[in-house]
Amino acid sequence: MNEFIENLNDVFALFGVIEGKRMFGGYGVYHDGLMFALVADDVLYLKADENTVGSFVELGLQSFEYEKSGKKMRMSYYAAPEEIFDDPEQAKEWADRAYEAALKARKPKKKTKVNR
Repeated sequence: MNEFIENLNDVFALFGVIEGKRMFGGYGVYHDGLMFALVADDVLYLKADENTVGSFVELGLQSFEYEKSGKKMRMSYYAAPEEIFDDPEQAKEWADRAYEAALKARKPKKKTKVNR
């Protein structure tokens, strides 16, 4: 496992247990089975939604982008503020917001038909 990912367990100690899973050259960061953050090139990005995106933009934090078929694709993840790495309370607050955004964005499970 990547040392940066392992360090996130300390960063998010007040938030709870997290797990890093390799994906697309980076890592997804999960809590209770739900991805609320990602890591690319040792940069932590937190999930954002319409309620929280303003906090990231206000601090001048960049959104996660990648290139696909020559086009820049933007995802609803933003770079985490630097202070979370030194302030466990801030880390918990930002992680709570990101997890809440991930919960809202979660697609409902498809209902299976029951044949009678």
